[in-house]
Amino acid sequence: MTIRVWDYLAEYDAEREDIIDAVETVFRSGQLVLGQSVKGFEAEFAAYHGVGHSVGVDNGTNAIKLALQALGVGPGDEVVTVSNTAAPTVVAIDAVGATPVFVDIREQDYLMDTDQVASVLTDRTRCLLPVHLYGQPVDLGPLVDLAAKHDLRILEDCAQAHGARRDGVLAGTTGDASAFSFYPTKVLGAYGDGGAIVTDDQEIADRSRRLRFYGMAERYFVVETPAHNSRLDEVQAEILRRKLGRLDEYVAGRRAVAQRYAEGLGDTDLVLPHVTEGNEHVYYVYVVRHPRRDEIIERLKGYDIHLNISYPWPVHTQTGFAKLGYAAGSLPVTERLAGEIFSLPMYPSLSADAQDKVIDAVRQVLAAL
Repeated sequence: MTIRVWDYLAEYDAEREDIIDAVETVFRSGQLVLGQSVKGFEAEFAAYHGVGHSVGVDNGTNAIKLALQALGVGPGDEVVTVSNTAAPTVVAIDAVGATPVFVDIREQDYLMDTDQVASVLTDRTRCLLPVHLYGQPVDLGPLVDLAAKHDLRILEDCAQAHGARRDGVLAGTTGDASAFSFYPTKVLGAYGDGGAIVTDDQEIADRSRRLRFYGMAERYFVVETPAHNSRLDEVQAEILRRKLGRLDEYVAGRRAVAQRYAEGLGDTDLVLPHVTEGNEHVYYVYVVRHPRRDEIIERLKGYDIHLNISYPWPVHTQTGFAKLGYAAGSLPVTERLAGEIFSLPMYPSLSADAQDKVIDAVRQVLAAL
């Protein structure tokens, strides 16, 4: 039995009729672009979050990019975020001409150390971009206070936190806007690329809709630039509509897998995920730590278990961002943990037998180190 860090085939077998019906619904609708499926999903995703607006776009990277533009962020501005994230977070900042400014993360939960944010603010700072990483939210309270004091905007990166809550509040509903990805691996994943911007602000929503459609306020008439085609596909939107109704079920499934891992590996020297008080973790990925990470991953291949590292290279250490000028050691916690973290298989359809195989194999490998 080959076990990979993520797999969708068992879920597809269970949901196949609904997925095929979603495709058929779109193909018979008579409108293949920005039709009723996109409109319906936008309304339902906004309602799920209890906000006024959701704008479907083509992927999570452009959700961040267009949201930054809609918030008025552009060349000459600075955006405060973290380096322990998927590169697209920072690629999107760069794409609007702004400069990413990094703060370090907290060792216990790998989230933005909000206590460091005030120290990096300048007169060019325009936006704070916390990343709700791995499935649990950043405490936005300190950022809300800073934003109010310094007239800043807050954009939440929710690509890994669908359905996550802090103190009962859904991720993506506190800032000025939030950006979601529906890449297939996500807690709410499409069968291809997709993304959305969520906001309670009518102006941000209106700008986002224009920016995803060539900057047009109405067909053929461009009112703002730069803009391009970033529309959410109708087929993906209809599939997401169906899957949105199962989002809480997916989250419950992930939590059950996490609980089984905790029970099976809690007495080992593997550092398991820490759930920060007040957070409701959705376990987009199940990130663990060990100083002999690479050896463990390699040995597990012998058990036909194939794992992943999220993420092996902090963004500020990557060649494409050398221009930012961050020296080795500038973000010590981020850099140290990048050499220790890795992800165990995590998805709702992971069978009990597969979970047991992972637990048993990890225990054997750890015992042999």
